[in-house]
Amino acid sequence: MREITSTPEIVCFGEILWDIFPDGKRIGGAPFNVSYNLTKMGIDSHMISRIGDDELGKELLEVTTSRKINPTGLQLDNENATGTVIATFDEDNDAIYDIVNNVAWDNIQLTEKDLNFVKEAKAFVFGSLATRNKVSRETLFSLMENATFNVFDINLRPPFIDQKVIKEILHHTHLAKFNKAELRMVLEFIDKEYTNEADSIKYVQDYFKLDEIIVSKGSKGAIYYKKDEHYQFPAVEITINDTVGSGDSFLAGFLTKRINNKNPFETMEYATALGAFITSNKGACPEYSLEEFELFKEKHPTNYNNVITNMKNMPHGK
Repeated sequence: MREITSTPEIVCFGEILWDIFPDGKRIGGAPFNVSYNLTKMGIDSHMISRIGDDELGKELLEVTTSRKINPTGLQLDNENATGTVIATFDEDNDAIYDIVNNVAWDNIQLTEKDLNFVKEAKAFVFGSLATRNKVSRETLFSLMENATFNVFDINLRPPFIDQKVIKEILHHTHLAKFNKAELRMVLEFIDKEYTNEADSIKYVQDYFKLDEIIVSKGSKGAIYYKKDEHYQFPAVEITINDTVGSGDSFLAGFLTKRINNKNPFETMEYATALGAFITSNKGACPEYSLEEFELFKEKHPTNYNNVITNMKNMPHGK
């Protein structure tokens, strides 16, 4: 494995695995999908996870290396197997996952090198699934406590939902990403009845002292709350090929601009475009170049007539 010689801009933590689909297997795991697309955007990204010392683990190393993802943060486990997920699709073409338990990424160890990378990175990205096992959970909390900007992509997957852990993570979070169902679940965790989106978001922000929240809405786009401001962007109109990983790519696009302090219009425009681009392809991590994405973005401009914001006279990043 080649070593990282400089501090990565963004560190992602959690599951890296094989999604087993009816037509074959694909590399996946939400934090890995984010890291992959960040790399494609030209962001120096580092993935912290753990794989088994088995054939599937060797294949993962081969794929990550061939796709120019630095494998230094992939720990090797001699006792637990490489993670797998059995994936099927419902009548709406949404993926349903059977996530195999007690695998390598449930046992991610804390290392001094990873701790130092997280301390220096511009953002630290993680989900809730990696907290289902004590070892990875404790490692995550140690890293969160040393990060400067914690990004929580909640990604609740029954039965691996622990209300106490979710609430504790949110108290350490700077930017959280929910879908609509996850927002309602978090409200239930804190005994708050859902009334409307704006009031619900405001309550969550105040409860957890959380300035930034993204709510993804699928075909209806996404909305970004930053303190008392909000920016709602429509989804890019495309022919859907595969919805797997669309939210992960959206987050990668968002962070690409967010860590460079671009204004919310440019940030959300980039995020919705990358989410749409990945959805128009097959798989969460398709082979593509930055030039291909930029061409797609140019052909699918944002309709600013459908952008809703509570800010006046804000430039659109043009």
